[in-house]
Amino acid sequence: MSQQKLESVFEEWQSNEVLAEEMIPLLGRLYRQYNIVTSLFGRSLINQSVIRILKDHRFVKKVEGTELSVRDTFPLVKAMAELDLGPAHVDVGKLAVAFKQEGSGDAKAFIERELAAIVGKHDAQMGNGKPKDVVLYGFGRIGRILARILIEKAGGGNLLRLRAIVVRGRGDLAKDLEKRASLLRRDSVHGPFAGSIAVDSDNSALIANGNYIKVIYADSPRDVDYTQYDIHDAIVVDNTGLWRDEEGLGQHLACNGASKAFLTAPGKGSIPNIVYGINHGDISSDDRIVSAASCTTNAIVPVLKAVNDHFGIEHGHVETVHAYTNDQNLIDNYHKAERRGRSAPLNMVLTETGAAKAVAKALPELDGKLTGNAIRVPTPNVSMAILNLRLHSEVDKDSLNDYLRRMAIHSPMQKQIDYVDSPEVVSSDFVGNRHAGIVDAKATIADGKSVVLYVWYDNEYGYSCQVVRGLQHMSNVSFLAFPEDRD
Repeated sequence: MSQQKLESVFEEWQSNEVLAEEMIPLLGRLYRQYNIVTSLFGRSLINQSVIRILKDHRFVKKVEGTELSVRDTFPLVKAMAELDLGPAHVDVGKLAVAFKQEGSGDAKAFIERELAAIVGKHDAQMGNGKPKDVVLYGFGRIGRILARILIEKAGGGNLLRLRAIVVRGRGDLAKDLEKRASLLRRDSVHGPFAGSIAVDSDNSALIANGNYIKVIYADSPRDVDYTQYDIHDAIVVDNTGLWRDEEGLGQHLACNGASKAFLTAPGKGSIPNIVYGINHGDISSDDRIVSAASCTTNAIVPVLKAVNDHFGIEHGHVETVHAYTNDQNLIDNYHKAERRGRSAPLNMVLTETGAAKAVAKALPELDGKLTGNAIRVPTPNVSMAILNLRLHSEVDKDSLNDYLRRMAIHSPMQKQIDYVDSPEVVSSDFVGNRHAGIVDAKATIADGKSVVLYVWYDNEYGYSCQVVRGLQHMSNVSFLAFPEDRD
């Protein structure tokens, strides 16, 4: 390669960096002022770095087979920033591909046509709308990740405001608050918190990126009166796992200032188990206690639905290879459950999972068709579900993968199903992935009516994103989405 060619490649990279840098404040203004949530083929563009934006443009070629650069998307983002738009979710990547195919060259006219339903619909007097109070009851692994996501989304049209966390005990208040802040600030799996956290010991609170979060100490829900902290009509997200039935979770509803309870574990009895993107429409205004099901259920149900809708599933087996959890022991010690007393970081531990049976609560058509088991393995995060299925119709590997790729990009389940086609990915590559599950196309096996699918999932972060989506739905936070899928 000539020196001239080398220099031109580097100059092109620098030029793209400049455009990405110019794009960032436009994306921020669209988000915070107009409630426009932008993405690039499902990858969020909000609060992203220059390099992340450039990498996400590169990602488009891998899943869509189309070259896309910031030179294609920047004119569209600039045009959006010049219009008085109403709130919406806008996939700039999909719009850019359509714009390139159209070849008109007039970005503003294209955006005015494609987003006609929201052009001129910004309501400055309403602002971002009335936010919904959220309380995290419990501040363990899921609680802290939920806090991170809620804080990250607080600047735009999310309309969910983290007002308080409830924890047990107290002891030395200042020391306890510092420990809580430190656990939120630093995470061995998910890395440092994106922003700043301060402690207000005098008022028992954390201040994270300008979000004032009251820390309430209570040994049971009955001890809390949220109205004392100016918290009203709140959704209480129970992350403790201590109560999974209506009687136990009903304690939250008896608290002044609480209106609904959302459980981050499978619910028992008649509690609706919701996998967002699949059966969240089943939540009625009368439902005051709802479960977000389990991380594994959220990971497998969207893929199972996609396969069943197109090919039909006769029966199958789900084998979960799951990262160890805080429920297990660091070294061998007593545990009430079978095998879980053995050292989590030193052993693969065969255990049971209710995920296969739980599928029927979200997809009744698969009731009785699935069995399941689980193996806990010595990794701290990211799990895998192996779906061994017998279908009604025959399919080959390429056709099945192409169908799942389209479901990941163009279907209503695009936030639930992700797709990867790389021979080199391993579990750590999916830390922080916001999808419920990621189909590993290279691992797919298809032999007539028998297929095996490998689905990765971040059992902490991906699941927490599903919980937040459920919270948004329960709070009636919904936006128009553009472009409308043409498939």
